[in-house]
Amino acid sequence: MEQQLKDDDTGWWVISHEGKVWLPRGDLPFGSALQWQLSTKSAHQIGEWEGHPMWLIEEARRQDMVSVRQLIDVDRGLFQLVGRGVQLAEFFRSHTFCGYCGHEMYSSRSEWASMCPNCRQRYYPQIAPCIIVAIRRGDEILLAQHKRHRNGIHTVLAGFVEVGETLEQAAAREIMEESRVQIKNLRYVASQPWPFPHSLMVAFMADYAGGELQHDPKELLNAGWYRYDNLPQLPPAGTVARRLIEDTVALCREDTEGE
Repeated sequence: MEQQLKDDDTGWWVISHEGKVWLPRGDLPFGSALQWQLSTKSAHQIGEWEGHPMWLIEEARRQDMVSVRQLIDVDRGLFQLVGRGVQLAEFFRSHTFCGYCGHEMYSSRSEWASMCPNCRQRYYPQIAPCIIVAIRRGDEILLAQHKRHRNGIHTVLAGFVEVGETLEQAAAREIMEESRVQIKNLRYVASQPWPFPHSLMVAFMADYAGGELQHDPKELLNAGWYRYDNLPQLPPAGTVARRLIEDTVALCREDTEGE
């Protein structure tokens, strides 16, 4: 799956390092390997976009390396494909040497994997499952501002699944830990690959079952119940968090207008 580029190899170029991607002039580069001075470099084809190959190159010396978040408002499919490249680049960078015997590894030619020629260990990209839950209480939705979020964005609660947990158990635990709220009627909505750094967001909606809201100050700046027609700054469109909020708002509006 890895090959050395020729001058006339053409397509989209995901040039990534340490979770960042190169976006000259704010756009993903397109054109020939010669045009972008990529000839003779090693590359992986990670898919196609608009009928052209998309190539992944691990390279650290480019300027204007930015977060792939900049593409989330452009197109969901493009964000997902470039995010895949960013995650694969980090996988290969962190698996240069075998964790068992220390020998240098090489990329498999048939699948996304790194292989050790000495002890025959085979490593695959690991994905960390996360739950994200929109909680409704009548005509209100529970939203919180996380410490890592900027610009006053409020979103629904989320967290990583721990070893030995089901998704349902993780949802109940995370909500309780972050808000002291109990939930019921948990139902699956959708999922979204999330390359920060290698997560899979599994989205649910739930109803409030009890408990007095008390946010965890280690994780959250604040949290509150917000009426569906009076919401704070929300996550950007294209995120599964925004979809959960919009779906909850639609349910609240439908029930309120139907009374």
